[in-house]
Amino acid sequence: MELILWRHAEAEPHTEDDVTDQLRALTPKGARHASRVGAWLDRQLPAGCRILTSPATRCVQTTEALGRKFVTVDALNTHSSPEVILDACGWPRQKTPVVVVGHAPLLGQVAALIFSGVAHEWKMRKGSLLWIARKSDEDPAPFIRLAVGPDIVGKLR
Repeated sequence: MELILWRHAEAEPHTEDDVTDQLRALTPKGARHASRVGAWLDRQLPAGCRILTSPATRCVQTTEALGRKFVTVDALNTHSSPEVILDACGWPRQKTPVVVVGHAPLLGQVAALIFSGVAHEWKMRKGSLLWIARKSDEDPAPFIRLAVGPDIVGKLR
């Protein structure tokens, strides 16, 4: 399985109100970064890949920059847990690649859980990707295929 964790791009300032927090949109800088990463990622992903996103506006806008069909999944929202997110994306049994667009600190916790068995606080920069893969069922150890931020992705081929 390949799991691509994509933290939403830069958004308007955080609010304490849960309803208002869900509606925060990307900043102009965040929209540029999402567009840059989305265009690059679209060239890397196979056609049959699943795209899952949190229903928060900033995540949906980040996902839209990919230009592919996606599914909004409440289990990826800010109130979730790393275990629920892994279950929602089918790790490690899903056969096709899955892109998960979500939030900090959850995505970092998902990565930590995959690699260490404990949901530690691993940081992911806004708009960055962490591409995790497994070779096969016979060799199930996860490895990082790629870790990249929006400022670097434009330099990759």
